[in-house]
Amino acid sequence: MRLPSLSSGRWILLAMLSAGLGSVNGCGGTGGAKGPDAALGGASGSGGQTASGGRTGTGGAAGATGSGGRGGSDASVDAPEGEAGGNGDQYGPWAGGATYYGSFTHGPPSDPSFFPIAVWLQDPSMAQKYADIGINIYVGLWQGPTEDQLSALQSVGMPVACEQNNVGIAHVNDRLIVMWTQQDEPDNAQSDGAGGYGPCIPATEVQSIYDGIKAKDKTRPVLLNLGQGVANIPYVGWGSACSKTHPADYPDYIKGSDIISFDIYPANSTYTAIKGNLDYVAKGVDNLITWTGGKKPVWNWIECTGIDDVNAKPTPEQVKAEVWMSIVHGSMGIGYFVHQFTPFDEHALLDDPTMKAAVAAINQQIRELAPVLNTPPIMNAGTVTSSDGNVPVGMLIKRLGKATYLFAVGMRGSPTKATFSGLTHLAAGAAVEVIGENRTIALSGNSFQDDFSAWGAHLYKIQ
Repeated sequence: MRLPSLSSGRWILLAMLSAGLGSVNGCGGTGGAKGPDAALGGASGSGGQTASGGRTGTGGAAGATGSGGRGGSDASVDAPEGEAGGNGDQYGPWAGGATYYGSFTHGPPSDPSFFPIAVWLQDPSMAQKYADIGINIYVGLWQGPTEDQLSALQSVGMPVACEQNNVGIAHVNDRLIVMWTQQDEPDNAQSDGAGGYGPCIPATEVQSIYDGIKAKDKTRPVLLNLGQGVANIPYVGWGSACSKTHPADYPDYIKGSDIISFDIYPANSTYTAIKGNLDYVAKGVDNLITWTGGKKPVWNWIECTGIDDVNAKPTPEQVKAEVWMSIVHGSMGIGYFVHQFTPFDEHALLDDPTMKAAVAAINQQIRELAPVLNTPPIMNAGTVTSSDGNVPVGMLIKRLGKATYLFAVGMRGSPTKATFSGLTHLAAGAAVEVIGENRTIALSGNSFQDDFSAWGAHLYKIQ
């Protein structure tokens, strides 16, 4: 629910968790804040399994390997037609990176140096502070867009995704608005306004809303955010009626979007089965890529505060792990949920110097690597093996110019040693630079090893 702030005289957002249904969530202009309750299941692979297609490999137990595909049981997703490198590289499902946005006259930048890094439902007066830590797009405007909100964002050059209201339509020829937003989390049971819940919004209605938005403006993509049930199959928050149709109808929801996202916050979760299991973030990304067939960009939202309990706040290392396991599994846009509800702080990330610095550093790396991230994933460029079968390692391989880039993350909260082998098309005398860590690793033929701490993430440039 949303309440006016008596101390500041302006409206603020307050999410209240309800037993059994998680929290009141939002990523569009009309939904509430995304809450912490996370998934209870998923479809992604685990340690000991061998990946054979898609985006990221998952290292198995000692002696078992994962290839440069997306991993686990979802690894059979076909690559888009015609995606094959002249040097024998086989590409995984990929919506086209930033070039996807080039089909929209007023969409996000199609420059390969652009990788979306968003923040959810923040006051435009804070836009410069977010820009200073690497945020490059606002998503959601409270009761907006209004002329004052757009003016404030324009003053600092902050693009925005927002509802298509009358003010938005009046700015249809402006570049500031780069996306329209659907109602948030229509797949969840919807509040009835009297403290209870009714059914979810049917996929057919979501598609109809999408058609209405497009009828007024085809020059911008439409963003649809789905709930934690993307990674939680089944999820109690679907409600009894829609549990009969979910998840089979998720591909139909996706038809009501040009960009699809979801949110799940494992560190903050109150579910014992989910609490601390950060890999549910990757499971949701896997599922969306499967349901889109790799044809639409997948984004996802990352926790960085103690949403309802300051003691549940993820560590900076966990936030980095969630971000990079998202990217490794194919996410093409990262957003941060920065609210804290108890005690309430609308921009808690900015008020936490340690986390703020950590997020800024993560964002800086993403921005520097954007031209690499905006290239297709390579399925057959190498394999990864984890020394601990209970700690799979996710892997993504891309190339830019003469360099091969390998991004890897430990998918469990325990340390392991990863062996990367069978790496292809490496130049004679190539060396492995560990990006941002001021160290190098020697290659042994076409292989190398590295240690991973709990939820550790390493980024490599091989040239």
